[in-house]
Amino acid sequence: MKKFVPLFFIIILSGFTTSYSQATFDFLRIDMSARAASLGGSFLANNDDIDVIFYNPAGLKLLSGRPASFSFVKYLLDINLASVAYSQEIGDIGRFGAAIQYINYGTFTAADEFGNKTGEFNAGELAMLVGYANTLSENFYYGANVKLLYSSIDGRSASALALDLGLHYAIPSQEMDLGFSILNAGKELTSYYSTKEDLPVDVGVGLSKKLEHIPVKIYVDFRKLNEKQSQFSEHFKAFSVGGEIALSKVMTLRLGYNNERRSELKIASFAGLAGFNLGLGVLVSNYKFDYGFSSLGQIGSLHRVSISTTF
Repeated sequence: MKKFVPLFFIIILSGFTTSYSQATFDFLRIDMSARAASLGGSFLANNDDIDVIFYNPAGLKLLSGRPASFSFVKYLLDINLASVAYSQEIGDIGRFGAAIQYINYGTFTAADEFGNKTGEFNAGELAMLVGYANTLSENFYYGANVKLLYSSIDGRSASALALDLGLHYAIPSQEMDLGFSILNAGKELTSYYSTKEDLPVDVGVGLSKKLEHIPVKIYVDFRKLNEKQSQFSEHFKAFSVGGEIALSKVMTLRLGYNNERRSELKIASFAGLAGFNLGLGVLVSNYKFDYGFSSLGQIGSLHRVSISTTF
């Protein structure tokens, strides 16, 4: 059965590489993990963090023990996001994971067609997912997530069912990992009105490499490879790069750059520090505390904090 998995991924990919449109549930594109965000979002080839479940479910198989994490994102205005994730191996069946992503858009003032205030309402979106990963062959892993999505605004709601698929190939002798994933492939089950929208499907590939003789690990991702572009080279404009520098056994400095984010946030010819990210990780006992800072240029900045441990 395992030998048919790569063919399955190729068939699925062919169905999504030729179509793209503006999608609902776009909050799924926001980096939840402080560590991942500080690397510019380059996390498809990660092999040691439970939050890889949001980027490439195949990476779950390389985890050990029962890791868990909690992340909080202070977004713009009154918008806040949070996520929790957990994973464990179950006998010889494989490794399972579960996670929740939530975004709260804040409180809004309701008014009638004449501008008279009639009260207040809230808006938010939720993603609940269950993941599974196992070994395909030596150093080769596969994984999948099933997601239930829900969105609500002032009494109206929409829901969707989505699937994430991933592959991960490790090269231990070179301390290198390769990742491939298809995220958010699915459809709306119910919509706010009569028209159903596409989900934000994202096809990406990634690489991570521990450099020799120096305590530095490099990450590179290419995302949104499924989107239509006028020129072939534009397929690779949604790339990100990141680096982790181990300052000591308990402290890690992180830097990242997201090219697409910088391009989108450019105002006229000025982008400031948009697309650049900075982070710090500290290990205290068995707990990892991560902080991530992401610049949005003149618009502002995002702050993220994550706490993770292994039981």
